[in-house]
Amino acid sequence: MLRTQDLTVRFGGHVAVHAVSCAFEPGTLTAIVGPNGAGKTTYFNLISGQIKASAGTVTLNGQDLSALSAPQRTRAGLGRAFQLTNLFPQLTVLENVRLAVQARAGAGLNLWQIWSDRRDLLVRANEILEVVALADKRDARAASLPHGDQRKLEVAILMALEPQVFMFDEPTAGMSVDEVPVILNLIRQLKADRTKTILLVEHKMDVVRELSDRIIVLHNGELVADGEPEAVIASPVVQQAYLGVDPARAQKEVA
Repeated sequence: MLRTQDLTVRFGGHVAVHAVSCAFEPGTLTAIVGPNGAGKTTYFNLISGQIKASAGTVTLNGQDLSALSAPQRTRAGLGRAFQLTNLFPQLTVLENVRLAVQARAGAGLNLWQIWSDRRDLLVRANEILEVVALADKRDARAASLPHGDQRKLEVAILMALEPQVFMFDEPTAGMSVDEVPVILNLIRQLKADRTKTILLVEHKMDVVRELSDRIIVLHNGELVADGEPEAVIASPVVQQAYLGVDPARAQKEVA
């Protein structure tokens, strides 16, 4: 279980995330939604360690991660994908995934070491590329890939790290209509593993409805709604805060 307790961060006099307490169970996908500036990505950054909290804690399976750096939290089991792809652009697709496999196996990060005694790691890297449909581009430089394939490669790297928690921050951002289903299918595959926990920040409500088991809503840095997708989306606080709809006015217009 991943849990945040009273998680808070202040930037000067501005409270970007205020006392957010939430628990996330294995086998679930939770969508985190809210208007622009609501604190969604900041909340992600607090969980994954990119930002140091002003107050509160982050725990995973009872282990307090609050004092750990982002790389240490990754080793503890948190896997994070960003709004902007985070790759080694001059390395090949295979080399990007291979480094993640090596890191997961504790085999170091030397690309040029002799692989004759660790063929299993190379086999694992190629297996992951098959899953994300990038096997035919294994020798291409990451920088040369179209945006959709770069997002797929980032998912491959996350899979290679074998985290307990997958964190996706707007995974479909900047993708064409044709590219979106590929990423959604990859997330569905990850969701099928009931030992994993998935957190998803996403603006597209059709994606949220389709994938999520639960939705939490942040507004002005505070948790304002938490529950099953249909109930949360239909709630007055979400209609007003997230969708910009005044429920009373909408009801009058319908009448």
